[in-house]
Amino acid sequence: MQTLKYLTIALVTIIAIALIVALFLKKEYTVERQITIDLPKDSIYNYIKYLKNQNNYSKWASMDTQMKKEFKGTDGTIGFVSAWDSYKKEVGKGEQTIKAMLENERIEYNIHFIKPFEGFADACMTLDSIGTKQTIVRWGFVGKMKYPMNLMLLFMNMDKMIGDDLSIGLTNLKDLLEKK
Repeated sequence: MQTLKYLTIALVTIIAIALIVALFLKKEYTVERQITIDLPKDSIYNYIKYLKNQNNYSKWASMDTQMKKEFKGTDGTIGFVSAWDSYKKEVGKGEQTIKAMLENERIEYNIHFIKPFEGFADACMTLDSIGTKQTIVRWGFVGKMKYPMNLMLLFMNMDKMIGDDLSIGLTNLKDLLEKK
């Protein structure tokens, strides 16, 4: 019985320490990647403003070609929603909404993850000209993890996990647009 008592005290202490540590950890993470595309920014903007086109270059869209997709509203306008539902855990279920647009400069999105866990994030794509025929395209992602789930940020390298996927998507976008 004495051993069980000590094990219980040790377990409670470990959980309490973890919860205290989580109080002081950040709850947000930011990831951004960029690529240079040999096109003027208006050409790129006129492609990426349509959320449906992400299905042609996003790594996440290519992970499950059988996923169920649903769209609401007018693509390329604020309020348009792209929803997905996949049986693959890595893709899950969720929806992305166009939140703001600045012609030829920036598109902002709200992302609501539903499965395998609920969460919210903001994403954006920005365009910066390099001369008249090249554009730097940045794809950024800001996620939030509520307390005490933010403790997982100690064990997960979100920059690597999400950043690699953003890089793949940007490379796919470059390849796709420069071929046209």
